[in-house]
Amino acid sequence: MLADSRRYFADAGVMEVETPLACSTAGTDPGLRPLRARYAGPVFPKGRALYLQTSPEFGMKRLLAAGAGAIYQICKAFRNGEAGRLHNPEFSMLEWYRPGFDLAEMMREVRAIARLALDQPELGAVHESYAGLFQSMLGIDIFASSAEELQAQAVRRHVLGAEGMDLDRDGWLDLLMSHLIQPQLGQGRLCFVTDYPASQAALARINPDGRTASRFELFFSGVELANGYHELVEPDEQAQRFEADNCRRRSQGLPPIKVDRLLLGAMQHGLPDCSGVAVGLDRLLMLRLGERDIDRVLSFSLQRC
Repeated sequence: MLADSRRYFADAGVMEVETPLACSTAGTDPGLRPLRARYAGPVFPKGRALYLQTSPEFGMKRLLAAGAGAIYQICKAFRNGEAGRLHNPEFSMLEWYRPGFDLAEMMREVRAIARLALDQPELGAVHESYAGLFQSMLGIDIFASSAEELQAQAVRRHVLGAEGMDLDRDGWLDLLMSHLIQPQLGQGRLCFVTDYPASQAALARINPDGRTASRFELFFSGVELANGYHELVEPDEQAQRFEADNCRRRSQGLPPIKVDRLLLGAMQHGLPDCSGVAVGLDRLLMLRLGERDIDRVLSFSLQRC
């Protein structure tokens, strides 16, 4: 699977790169909990706090701003607190960026990579909007529903633990999505979910409608496989989002994450118009082999390392 992926990118003229996995900064997204480490020795004799990267995104964007062109990376990523049937705290990720690609072009390439990795060259694909799925499957208007109304929907539909949870509006949307909608997606074909709410844009651009983000996720057999953006390129907007993330982290009792000023500086220099995507390789391999637990495709999972 890895060899096929590398051949695809070599033939497409996309350069393989490496970026650090241990950095002084990390993503600020409150939904991600980075693992921490500490270096002490030459250069930093008093020590330096480090984060193991949840994604190579920031380093790759600095390369894009430096003129690297189309690039990809196959690497390890780390996320604290994530273990289970579909999660391991250390996992394999494929991430790539295409200058000049819009989201439609990126989704076409993701479809090609997924077919290759799953060894299903004729696998079909459908596109659904996030709001459309909530409306058609749950009868919920995501733009008109409050957090309290979404909670009531979760309780009425017997989502485990919903009565005792204290979530914001996006938290309830995510709970309903993961428990009631996601398991039905991608049955027998790839399913691209597009136009996520603007409040869930992460590092994606906001669409002209002002309500949705230029973001997609890919699902197959009820499993999330990829997350892609038409990338935000404005450094001031990115700085504001970092600060908003840290405000949410504080409100949730989580420590703030040091903002990556080097990334903001690279964006100030000039990040090209591009789209990017991250793909979970372990999950692809699991589905390719017909397994139901990610542990079955990891030589050294959390229990065996």
